[in-house]
Amino acid sequence: MTNKKNLSIGGVIILLIAAYFGLDLSGHNQGQSPSSTIPAAQRNETTLSNNGVDTVKAAYEQRQSNVQVQGSGRVKAILRDDNDGSRHQKFILVLKNGLSILVAHNIDLAPKISNLNKGDIVEFYGEYEYNPKGGVLHWTHHDPQGRHESGWLKHDGQIYQ
Repeated sequence: MTNKKNLSIGGVIILLIAAYFGLDLSGHNQGQSPSSTIPAAQRNETTLSNNGVDTVKAAYEQRQSNVQVQGSGRVKAILRDDNDGSRHQKFILVLKNGLSILVAHNIDLAPKISNLNKGDIVEFYGEYEYNPKGGVLHWTHHDPQGRHESGWLKHDGQIYQ
């Protein structure tokens, strides 16, 4: 009886430690292929109406950085990939309010949007960093270490994270 009780207590302790360190016991794959689902918490955080665009605009006007934002925009320009250090796919989005932001999508941690064209609509969830030209959106990918909120890009119904 005491042995079973000790095993039960040991199991509970292991589960608590795993929860504390953020161990993923679900075993889901964080591979390099696009998906078609967005985590519910992110999907419901803001709507893709003007709420996300207003958050970006407010962050820009207040010169804020490290702001988690969600929204959508139209591709204005596709830039060359940045291959120095961590590789990033780079393009400029124009939001509904007219603000332009640079998207720096880490293609070492997430798949590249291969069929991206000028004029396409891209939805996003990531971290906004202020700069005088409109700002930069990054962290549009999963964090393999689980220390930062995962972001994503959505293009033509595919999620890139």
